[in-house]
Amino acid sequence: MSTPLPSRNYAWYTVLLLTVVYIFSYIDRTILGLLVEPIRKDLDLTDTQISLLLGPAFALFYTTLSVPLGWLADRWKRNWIVAIGVVVWSVATAACGLARNFAQMAAARVMVGVGEATLSPCALPMIADSFPPDKRGKPIAVYSTALSLGGGIAALAGASVIVWSKSAGSVTLPLLGQLAPWQFAFVAVGLPGIMLAVLMFLLHEPARQGQVGLTADDDAGLGDALRYLRRDWKMFGGFVAMVCVMTIIAYSQGWFAAMFERTWGWPAEKYALYQGIMMLAVGPASVFATGWYIDRLHGQGVIDAPIRLMIAATLIMLPTHALAPLMPNGNLAFALLALNLAMIASLTTSGATALMNITAGEVRSQVTALYYVIISVTGLMLGPTTVGVLSDSVVGTDNIRYAVSLVAVIYGLPLLFTLRGTLRRYRERVVRLA
Repeated sequence: MSTPLPSRNYAWYTVLLLTVVYIFSYIDRTILGLLVEPIRKDLDLTDTQISLLLGPAFALFYTTLSVPLGWLADRWKRNWIVAIGVVVWSVATAACGLARNFAQMAAARVMVGVGEATLSPCALPMIADSFPPDKRGKPIAVYSTALSLGGGIAALAGASVIVWSKSAGSVTLPLLGQLAPWQFAFVAVGLPGIMLAVLMFLLHEPARQGQVGLTADDDAGLGDALRYLRRDWKMFGGFVAMVCVMTIIAYSQGWFAAMFERTWGWPAEKYALYQGIMMLAVGPASVFATGWYIDRLHGQGVIDAPIRLMIAATLIMLPTHALAPLMPNGNLAFALLALNLAMIASLTTSGATALMNITAGEVRSQVTALYYVIISVTGLMLGPTTVGVLSDSVVGTDNIRYAVSLVAVIYGLPLLFTLRGTLRRYRERVVRLA
C-alpha cells in the first residue's frame, strides 16, 4: 500500500541535507590517513598501531553496529538516529585531535565508527521513501557524490596540513590550549558537524514506501530480512559480490600514497593534492551522470538499467586498476586512475539504486545495513591486507605497485564468470516485483 510522498522541494532538501552529512562523515573518517606521519611522530606510534587506528578501530564497530541500527531504523525515527550519530562522530573526531597516546586515539576512533554506523541504514531508505522508484536514480546519485566530495576535501585538507606542518608551529585555542597542526585539523573538521545534527533532528522523516506485508503485523525483524534475502540468494549474492570487489579495490587504494612515493618519488603532499583535485573533478560528475542515465533508461522501459551500468563499470574498473600502477610515470598512472575513479563512483551509485529497487519497504533499512556491513567488512579487511601481504611476502616492499595491481586480478577474474547470471536473475526479480 502506497503512502503520500513529500513535496518535490522537501524531498530534495532531505537529499541535500543527507548528502552534506555524508560528506562530513567521510572527511571525519579519512582525514587520519593523510596525517599518519605527524601523528606517528608526535604520539610515538608504531606502524602496527597506526594500521589498527586506520582499520579495525573504526571498521569493527562501524560495520557490526549497522545491523542492530538497521533494525532500529525500521521502527524509530531515522532522522533522530542520524542526528545522534552525527553528534557522536563529530565529538569523537575532535577528540582524536586531543589524544595524547595510542589508547586515547583508539577510543576516539572507535566512537567515530559508532557514530557513523547510524548513517547508512537510514539515509538511503529515507531517500527511497521520498521519490517514486523510477525517479530515485538522480537523488541517490546526488547522495553518492558525498564519497568523492568528502574524499577530495579530505585530501586537499591533508595536503594543506602536511605543507603547513613543515613551516608552522603549534596553534593555541581557547579551552583546548596548544595544539599541533594535525591536532587542529581534527578539531576543525569535527566540531562543525554539531550544526548538522540540529538540522537532522528538525527534519521531517518521509513516510515509509513499498510496504508489501512481509509479516502479519508489518513489524519485520532481522530474521524476516534474512529470510527475504534467502528467497533469492543467488541474485543478491551475485549483486553483492560485484560491489564487494569494488570496495576491495577502493580500499586497497589506501596504499596509493606509499606506492607513488616508492615508485615515482612523489611526496605525500603532492599525491594528496592530485588526489583531491581528481576526486572533486571526476567523482561528482560520474555519479550525476550515472543517476541521470539510470532514470533516462528507466523512462525508456529498461527495467534493469542499474545492474547493466554496474556491469559496464566493473568491466572498466578492473583493467584500469590493474594497469595504473604499471605505468612508467605518475602522471600516466593518474590518468588511468581518473577513469578508474569514475567507474568506482558509477558502481557505487548504480549499486545503491539497484538495491533500493529490489528490496521491500519493511526490511529496507535492515537489508541496507547488511549490505553495507558485507561490502565494508570485505573491502576493509581484504583490500589493504592483500596489498600488504603481497608486498611483504611476494613482490617485495620496493615493488608495491605490483601488489596493488594484482588485487584487480585476484578478485576480479572470478567475478567475471558471475556477471551474466546476475544480470539475468536481477531482471527476473524486477519483473516479479513490477
